[in-house]
Amino acid sequence: MFVVLLTHIAPVEEIDLVLPDHAEWLAKQYERGNFLASGRREPRTGGVIIAKPMSRGKLDAILATDPFVVGHLVHYEVIEFVATRTAHELHALNEAVAH
Repeated sequence: MFVVLLTHIAPVEEIDLVLPDHAEWLAKQYERGNFLASGRREPRTGGVIIAKPMSRGKLDAILATDPFVVGHLVHYEVIEFVATRTAHELHALNEAVAH
């Protein structure tokens, strides 16, 4: 699994102009089954995405298509982790306990 931290590197006014495109991009990732959760950080300095288990290369390719990235408005930090414990609702997604 991955936790993806987005940090704004552009003024919030520029972020707001691209936010509808970013929201559409997020919706597509949920439809494709790539993301589990997402939202903005408080205070509003960026966002957080929790991505399903996949190869790091696939995740990097997905993130590269985010309108925020294309517009050079955010920086991504990707944290990969192996979940050794999850809520019951996530057991099917947890590679460590799924078998």
